[in-house]
Amino acid sequence: MTQEHYFSANPNKPAKLNQVEFDVAGVNFNLNASSGTFSGSRLDPGTRVLLGLADHFPTSGKVLDLGCGWGPIGISIARLAPETQVIGVDVNQRSLGLANANAELAGITNFTAVLEGELDSSQRFDHIWSNPPIRIGKDNLHKLLDRYLALLKPGGSAFMVVQKQLGAESLQRWLAESLPEREVTKVENSKGFRVIRIGEAKSQ
Repeated sequence: MTQEHYFSANPNKPAKLNQVEFDVAGVNFNLNASSGTFSGSRLDPGTRVLLGLADHFPTSGKVLDLGCGWGPIGISIARLAPETQVIGVDVNQRSLGLANANAELAGITNFTAVLEGELDSSQRFDHIWSNPPIRIGKDNLHKLLDRYLALLKPGGSAFMVVQKQLGAESLQRWLAESLPEREVTKVENSKGFRVIRIGEAKSQ
């Protein structure tokens, strides 16, 4: 029997809702997670580290939450920065349903989650925030990041959190090699995770 992962498109495991409460920059969130989704019963520690950088949240523009899950990153940005337009992308149908329902329950209108493949390829983003799906494997992860980082505007930036033991250093090195026109830096090391920032295009 093939093992089911959080990046399965249609989880077979029965949905069991779990309420997850957390704070970002003093703002309280109470969202629903579920079995069959990434971190389906709590806020993932890496996501918590990334949300700890709320002072880096964009204040305007179009934002992509790559691998949005049930929405903690994208919904947090949308709530704290109402002038942004946040789009979450995931392959997991259950996650997308939860993310959109969580935004509606929270009264947030500047967030929407869509299935990977439904995103208009002509769209470009000012910012990308992500706790990327490391466990899909290095090759698949690189393909995923190649595809979505290409949607980042020249003046835009991306923040992503990666567990150190799961290859944060090698991923940062690969990003720097793959994106020589951009600044790739470490902005945070905390609780076994690294936050990597991909900056705006270097001046020629």
